[in-house]
Amino acid sequence: MKDLSSEVPRDQEWITVEGFERQVRRSETRMLPCRGITCGPQYHWFGYYDKFQTDPTDRFVLSMRADFEGRTPQPEDYIEVGMIDTHQKNAWIPLGRSKAWNWQQGCMLQWLPQSPSKVLWNDRVSNRFVCRIRDVFTGDESVIDCPIYHVHPDGKAAVCLDYSRIQSVRLGYGYAGLPDPQQEILRPDKSCMEILDLTTGRRQGLFSVADIANGYPYQDAVEDDDKHYFIHAQWSPDGSRFLFLHCWSSISGRFPDFNTRMFTASADGGDIRLVTDKPLISHFVWHSPRTICIWREDGFKMFADDGSGVETTVYHAPNGHQSFLPGGEWMIADSYADPTGFQNLYLYNLRTAQVMPIGRYFLPADCRGEFRCDLHPRLTRSGRTLLLDTVHGGLGRQMVMVDLPV
Repeated sequence: MKDLSSEVPRDQEWITVEGFERQVRRSETRMLPCRGITCGPQYHWFGYYDKFQTDPTDRFVLSMRADFEGRTPQPEDYIEVGMIDTHQKNAWIPLGRSKAWNWQQGCMLQWLPQSPSKVLWNDRVSNRFVCRIRDVFTGDESVIDCPIYHVHPDGKAAVCLDYSRIQSVRLGYGYAGLPDPQQEILRPDKSCMEILDLTTGRRQGLFSVADIANGYPYQDAVEDDDKHYFIHAQWSPDGSRFLFLHCWSSISGRFPDFNTRMFTASADGGDIRLVTDKPLISHFVWHSPRTICIWREDGFKMFADDGSGVETTVYHAPNGHQSFLPGGEWMIADSYADPTGFQNLYLYNLRTAQVMPIGRYFLPADCRGEFRCDLHPRLTRSGRTLLLDTVHGGLGRQMVMVDLPV
């Protein structure tokens, strides 16, 4: 077994926060039971926590599965796409395949917002990335000539990023198979943020990496040999705006990994606002149509989407993946593996500051970095149950469900 714990990027390193470990390891706390809904010999997961994994009734649970894990996906590697029927002994229902995927976010498989029957995912066909939209009950399927990133709450459009660019700069978040045509260009003007109409297939460029890299002043010096790109985007709950990350890596090695700043834009790509360019920006989620919760430096911070850059600390904690239960009072979050190898799962009440530990899941030392299996806690539509990806059962990455106590 290869120990990869010393090879993790800066944003995945364990950060000791005074009081956090004491709060999540209280001896009197009884961890909530989990129940598996997948099993080996194949490996199952869903990935990120910013999309619908279940249908509106919470009966069907989307999943990807692979025959291998522990290595970088190659162009010829495909994964299966399917759903689990929780009313039929967790039976697997196949839906298709994908050759456009990674370990962290899979192929962007998700239930289409506002639809009781349609799902969508990214794929690679010949020399292009595409998005498949499939009715899981009738089998009707359409293919759109553009991969999606994040779908608008009304289900009619999606914001789209350049996966070839991401793959060339940030291994683990792009897709293998298609080279970046602007590989040698540090601030590309043809690597763009786009909006895709999911009904007509029409795509519209909003702005390029060069527009943002050249058009907005930096807090710290940026050199000519820094390589710039977009990564991560997310619509606000009301769909009026979306956020995105502008990142850059140093070709000469002036700094490790990458630097980041967050912006928001209106749905048509205008009214661009800097949310923050402070150090160590990581996971984020909209708390309301006007506020964004970001993990930064030493905890979860709240930012207003007004361009002021003012931050308010919500909770001092190590880096993790956060979401909010319906009503916005309770935050669910996990953590990267702590010094003992455990990922911590907990609830935090924004009004009372109550911390409620609900799980600890062991992550082996050979499951770190690009191949890691983050818990990525995801809420079902009802908001009463969590879905997790975990290797804690010794069967490789599989999915479990946890009923919430609040």
